[in-house]
Amino acid sequence: MSESIWSKTVKFPERTPLRGDLAVDAAVIGGGLAGILTAHFLREAGLRAVVLEAARVGSGQTKNTTAKITSQHSLVYHRLTERFGEEKARQYAQANQQAIAEYRHLIGSQRIACEWADCPAYLYSTAEREPLAREFETAKKLGIDASYCSETELPFPVAAALRFDHQARFHPLKFLRAVADPLEVYELTRVTAAEENRVVTDRGTVTAGHIIFACHYPFQNFPGYYFMRMHQERSYVIALENTARLEGMYLGVDQDGLSLRPDGGLLLLGGGSHRTGENSAGGQYRKLREAAGRYWPGSREAAHWSAQDCMTLDGIPYIGRFSASTPSWYVATGFQKWGMTSAMVSARMISDLIVKGETPWEPVFSPQRFTPSASARTLMQETAQAAKGLTRRIFTPPQADIEALPCGHGGVVECGGEKLGVYKDGQGETFVVSIRCPHLGCQLEWNPDERSWDCPCHGSRFDYRGNLIDNPAQEDLEHE
Repeated sequence: MSESIWSKTVKFPERTPLRGDLAVDAAVIGGGLAGILTAHFLREAGLRAVVLEAARVGSGQTKNTTAKITSQHSLVYHRLTERFGEEKARQYAQANQQAIAEYRHLIGSQRIACEWADCPAYLYSTAEREPLAREFETAKKLGIDASYCSETELPFPVAAALRFDHQARFHPLKFLRAVADPLEVYELTRVTAAEENRVVTDRGTVTAGHIIFACHYPFQNFPGYYFMRMHQERSYVIALENTARLEGMYLGVDQDGLSLRPDGGLLLLGGGSHRTGENSAGGQYRKLREAAGRYWPGSREAAHWSAQDCMTLDGIPYIGRFSASTPSWYVATGFQKWGMTSAMVSARMISDLIVKGETPWEPVFSPQRFTPSASARTLMQETAQAAKGLTRRIFTPPQADIEALPCGHGGVVECGGEKLGVYKDGQGETFVVSIRCPHLGCQLEWNPDERSWDCPCHGSRFDYRGNLIDNPAQEDLEHE
């Protein structure tokens, strides 16, 4: 498996699993940035909050981020203003700008050494000026410190760029380790169900006044129905040595636009976004390496890795009360590509809802919202995609048979009248798994870039041996 530069440079102390039953004020499910920050703020408020993590702290999506801390979320503000009105767009901007300030305060007050660096963030286009010009005018109306330009430090010309000042970057795992250190965390403790005020794990039961789902994608299908309201996408990163130094962070808004972000002597180059389960042809890392060769011919690859993001129907995260029928449950999910600022927004909002009973950002982020104008078409697309994934198991012809599968490749094969997933390694050893996703039964697809079995319906992922990598599934694949 590929490993991010963050994982290569930070090791977390091991925490013991849960041993038996427990009663606390709050149970946080998930030991990533959103869960750890939520537990931190609840602890500050005097509540006993425990974190339940199925694997290790920071072992999920936090370790795979590019760690941009920014309120600049692609062309979000013009879209939000058109769909939801200026007031909610302003709430979104204020929440994310406050999140950046909250990071600065927390890192400064606790003297956390996490390579924090203030820097500008840019959106750019190599083809069109108008979308960025519209976003610039909207940002100014919302009180965002933005500027419009056509010259950048990028190694290629741009048609236009939009700059946000007072943004930042950091080492996410150094920050996470410091914040997690004083918290009550139980690792290797997989939550299997939540029932009213009880969290059931494979190690014991936790009774809690408040339950927070901060596990990237909620595994509890009902109530909430989040599996009908989100899909997941993957994107790819390579870390390069021997490139020109950049001051700012960059995101291309064109189709196949590149993401660029400096980190010390490295440049993180990202792109290749696609829906999880739809990369059967592969080649995403190859595209990034080709771009690196064009723009920095003398560069060298130091690391590569990929990330997974939850995408909501209307492009706004679901942060707040889990459902109308579960008033003591909370959720933080659907961060799109903006997990760092969204994690802080979530932690502040959910801790305020628990401690104070309210938060000023609830109207725009509430999971209870449903906006037909912004969401109905996408909901239809998500439903059709799930149905497509379910019917693949019955109607899709096998891709190869075991004998014909080349070494180093994977695919769906017919074996004894049953479809199976087969991967053959470089030495010819064969690994056979069920291709039925244990979440809701969709047929998995092979991802050659990562040697994984990915679900095109809801984004669960498994390695070639069948071990679970990404939720919402909670079980490994059946295998031979």
